[in-house]
Amino acid sequence: MPFSSLSDPVDVARAQAAMEAAWAEIQPTIPTATHAQERLRLTYIVTALTGRVSDEDDLAKRAIERYH
Repeated sequence: MPFSSLSDPVDVARAQAAMEAAWAEIQPTIPTATHAQERLRLTYIVTALTGRVSDEDDLAKRAIERYH
């Protein structure tokens, strides 16, 4: 699980919230057959950015930018 690399419970909660927000925006734009793969890809992006961004809205925005 990608979020298992995060040790601070606040970081985990922030990453999960940002992940859900980013996924809500990205999910409708990709084929259903690739949802699981692309969601996992987005999760890794969010995890990588979590330590650099303190605001979950900014984290979601940056994750979406990096995803594209």
